[in-house]
Amino acid sequence: MNGIDLVGPQFSVLATAGIVLLVDGLMPGHRRHLPFIALLGLTLSALWTLSWVSRDSFPQKDVFGGTLSLDEYAVFFYFLFAGIGATVVLASIDWVNREGRGQGEYYALLLTTCAGLMFLSAARDLITIFLALELSSIPQYILAGWGKDKRSSEAGLKYLLLGAIASAMLLYGMALLYGVTGTTMLSEISAGLQANGEQYRALLVLAMVLLIAGFGFKMAVVPFQMWVPDVYQGAPTPVAAFLSVGSKAAAFAVVTRIFFEGLGADFLSDDWSMIFAIIAAVSMTLGNLMAVVQTDIKRMLGYSSVAQAGTFLIGLAAISVPGERFDLGGSGILLFTASYAFTNLGAFVAIIAISQKIGSDQIRDYAGMWKRSPLLTVGLAFCLVSLTGIPPTAGFWAKIYIFNAGVRADLLWLVVIGVLNSVVSGFYYLSVARQMFLGEAEDEKTISTSPSIAVALGAATLGVLVFGLIPMPLISAAESAVDALRTVS
Repeated sequence: MNGIDLVGPQFSVLATAGIVLLVDGLMPGHRRHLPFIALLGLTLSALWTLSWVSRDSFPQKDVFGGTLSLDEYAVFFYFLFAGIGATVVLASIDWVNREGRGQGEYYALLLTTCAGLMFLSAARDLITIFLALELSSIPQYILAGWGKDKRSSEAGLKYLLLGAIASAMLLYGMALLYGVTGTTMLSEISAGLQANGEQYRALLVLAMVLLIAGFGFKMAVVPFQMWVPDVYQGAPTPVAAFLSVGSKAAAFAVVTRIFFEGLGADFLSDDWSMIFAIIAAVSMTLGNLMAVVQTDIKRMLGYSSVAQAGTFLIGLAAISVPGERFDLGGSGILLFTASYAFTNLGAFVAIIAISQKIGSDQIRDYAGMWKRSPLLTVGLAFCLVSLTGIPPTAGFWAKIYIFNAGVRADLLWLVVIGVLNSVVSGFYYLSVARQMFLGEAEDEKTISTSPSIAVALGAATLGVLVFGLIPMPLISAAESAVDALRTVS
């Protein structure tokens, strides 16, 4: 593979972002084609990734001096981010056209973020990780404040300021790791810690806490979740959808790699495992309790995402020991990431369509939606069922798998908390469905659905259903990806 080929999926997305800006600036009469150019670039990225899998030279564990790894783990997330990006582009078309401004910039920022997330999932060097994180974060700060109203501006500013603090914490943690080991490569950090790292235990624990705090912002876990409800409510709904799945998926991808591959030394792993377990318990509980009392559906999903992130952390807490426990915990994280992406995107796509028509995000205004739009109602309700973890949905298998990992890792107390919180989440998820099916609508005017929204919602809902009925392909892909991560460590 040559240099361009090694970063082909990211290069194709970034090149498409440039083309979108050129078309927007030089050929304004063709702006209606911009989302389709963006979709073409994301499709090319996925096809480029697919072409790697069939080559004899795949996988490559050591690319660009070991700063990137092109293995099944990276490929899993390359496909996932391409799919997330394509779904958000489709869901954005109506909203962007209605806004009537900055169309090229919007799609270019979205594509740039996708490229940064791809780099982040493959990075094996602290400097590369930080650069990829900023490449994906800065466009997101801009997108969060893309709306015309005051709430959107506030959301963008709050996201920027808190994101800057999180980045500073990450840099301090990375600097401490470099000071102790003299390297930024994860594999070399691991070797250095195994050799003589125990004498620097106090510094390493501090570095570990700073890394958890920095990435905790991206994962949206307690106590670093304060930005979530306000940003989700204030940001344009397509942007909130992207933040809820893309940023979170990349954060868990890189955190899994850093802590298992770089900080997996025996004298540290039990410490960070317990920290993750405690944060998981608090995030699930606080996120669900706050979601129960919300009246705005975007704020509800914001607090819900905090609770879901806590469920992710059960898998992280379970990967502290190599072997079967790592395989289950790591596979659970990836399976949960993919199913959550399908499910949450589907929910947000339906909300985009409904909110645009009724002009409200209040849950009470969703009453009687079944009579106004059966398609949107069924799609949203099915995704809410999946978030609860009820069969036959992908969310059911994701929770079963990650709870199993927790039990095998002797974290039964955490699994019990997770199960109880799933019951609590069912109350507010299903109350929205009850409102839509059984509530009385003040206005029974039919809500039409645009083709782009229908395709996006159909793809997400189909993914939730297919992997709920036939989960083995997704489970096998997650297991192969984790096996590659364990082999490279």
